[in-house]
Amino acid sequence: MNNLEIAYTDVENFIYCLEVVPDADVEQSTEVVLILEHLVKQQHITSIYKACDTIEGLEESLNHLLYDDHNFKNYEIIYLVLPGEANSILINGYYYSIEEIAELFEGKMDGKVIHFANKKLLDLTDEESQYFLDVTGARAVSGYGVSSPNTSSAYTIDRLFFNLFYEDDDIKEVVEHMFRKQYALCKLLDFRLYY
Repeated sequence: MNNLEIAYTDVENFIYCLEVVPDADVEQSTEVVLILEHLVKQQHITSIYKACDTIEGLEESLNHLLYDDHNFKNYEIIYLVLPGEANSILINGYYYSIEEIAELFEGKMDGKVIHFANKKLLDLTDEESQYFLDVTGARAVSGYGVSSPNTSSAYTIDRLFFNLFYEDDDIKEVVEHMFRKQYALCKLLDFRLYY
């Protein structure tokens, strides 16, 4: 499993990133890794990055975070870079529903913001979003109504979201600021927040 710890600085802003890749045993610098490196250098947001290629790898990475990382309480954002459709993720040729992901994270995301990159659509009904939040314990879940292989959220909106969140953790204020700063892109990618 690919594991990268971005250099720690004397800051208290942390992101935990899980990315699905074709083969976690192959060392690679993905677009997401480059973004995380930029975040620590330019915005002083420290990250832990884990690559996985199976649902078991995803669960193992999550368990490592929960049980082995003593900074877990400092991670306010869990950044999921997972391909998929509507309300499912695709790992190693298998689709897993948002409900299955909620159950995988059951009770483990207390107070966290779970943010999905635009590699997959996030289109939850009120009932689905409430279920996800209740089961995981997450404070909020965010993502995009448009997935696009040509327009990555990582370089633009995701970085802005993370930066604004660590300036002001009032999630509604963060979203308002995002739309003021990048209205066209927020609309293009259809940024969504469930809380």
